[in-house]
Order: sequence, then C-alpha cells, then structure tokens
Amino acid sequence: MDDKLSIKVNVADRYYPLKIDRRDEEKIRRAAKMINEKVLLYKQRYTDKDVQDFLAMAALQFVIKIIDCDKKLDDSHIIEELKELNTELEVYLKKE
Repeated sequence: MDDKLSIKVNVADRYYPLKIDRRDEEKIRRAAKMINEKVLLYKQRYTDKDVQDFLAMAALQFVIKIIDCDKKLDDSHIIEELKELNTELEVYLKKE
C-alpha cells in the first residue's frame, strides 16, 4: 500500500503541489492555514507592503516561537542543578 498522497497546498494565494505521507496531511494543512492566517493579519495591518514581506514577517514570528520552545525544552541546566543538589546531599549525608 502506498502511504504517499498528492495534495496541493495554498500558501499566500499560491498553490504548491506536494507528495506527502498520508499521516502528515492534517499537519501540513494546519501549518498552511496558520501561515495564511498570519499573512492575512499582516495584510490587514500593513497596506503598503507586498506578500513577500508578509511571508517574511510570518516566518520570523514562527521561528521565534520555535526558538522559545527549544529553550523551554532545553533541560541541560536542570540536569546540572540536580547534579549539584545531589552532590550537596551526599556531602550532607556523609556528615551525619
């Protein structure tokens, strides 16, 4: 069974043909919808710009969100703090 699906995705009033895994269709369509909503928001807010500007601004905003999420997921500082606490606990328990 072929798990590939051919779809056309509308992003900023342009259609892009894609061949995707069936399980990714909803995710891709949702991503396109989010982009289009952001572009429309910028179109309404800034009338003197073109679609390229709106796409660039939307991309920048989405990447900033990704960076923020990456920082939240980066738990290396927590691991270091736990190691320090563990060391302090070991030292304390050895005193007792």
